[in-house]
Amino acid sequence: GITAINMTTPYPGDDFPAAVFKISRLQQLISENPQDLALVRTTADIDHCRTTGRMGVIIGFQSTEMFDASLEGVDTFHGLGARIVQMSYNGAGILGHGCLSERQDGVTETGVRAIARFNARGMLIDASHANKATTAETILHSISPVLISHTGCNEVYRHPRNNDDKELRALADRGGVAGIYLMPFLEGGTGELTVDMLFRHLEHAIRVCGEDHVGIGSDQGVKPVDDGPEYRERLRAEVERRKAAGISAPGESADRPPFIPALNRPDRMSRIAVQMADRGFSPRVIDKVIGSNFYRVMKEVW
Repeated sequence: GITAINMTTPYPGDDFPAAVFKISRLQQLISENPQDLALVRTTADIDHCRTTGRMGVIIGFQSTEMFDASLEGVDTFHGLGARIVQMSYNGAGILGHGCLSERQDGVTETGVRAIARFNARGMLIDASHANKATTAETILHSISPVLISHTGCNEVYRHPRNNDDKELRALADRGGVAGIYLMPFLEGGTGELTVDMLFRHLEHAIRVCGEDHVGIGSDQGVKPVDDGPEYRERLRAEVERRKAAGISAPGESADRPPFIPALNRPDRMSRIAVQMADRGFSPRVIDKVIGSNFYRVMKEVW
């Protein structure tokens, strides 16, 4: 039931050559599997994927190490198909500051110029992971709607990766969309993540933002996790690596894996839709949350 995905292609820490290499590798994968995959540059590509049954792949960035002060990389990456770019990851960056940065600064001078360049090139700006100042200033400076593509609500559970109501309202007022994720930052504790946790955030976000400005931003792949000893050991090593690099958010742990067991299936979006119907949401709102709100913003920006 998924038509297109925002695929984090370069990973946090990747510089310009690494980003180009990974995009090229992804493009090769798509070209070798034209019956199943397609690169998405416009919403017309998403429409075509829907009618042909292919998976659309949107190239997205979650960090900014691939840019320098010249910002020449913006044009390069746009030409290679990148369409979504974050202002920061968890730490400090060249464009802005993440939610775990020791500094409370907002968008940098280079970041202000980058926002203008992203707007001009039709690249969708994402304020996920940003600190409060960077989030507010990104929304203010951008003439196009902004995403916070994967987040939660601080009013439900306070966490550095979640957003305050003030931020969510500002995003919605400028036409943007907030995606609620399926991550451990939905609620504290050590127990398994549940569908109820997801809906507490989803329902709150809709009350704050309105039905036109909320979606699901899973922050996960489409393939279900094989949650066995080998996966837990890989996850443990990854969490330790992230802690050593200073980019691990509170709550990341191999003892509480980052997925909702009841939604650990390839049809998770369909299951969320069914859960929304069971909880009294209208078909109109379900359609918006499951995808059409994101689609609307993509069509406007791209």
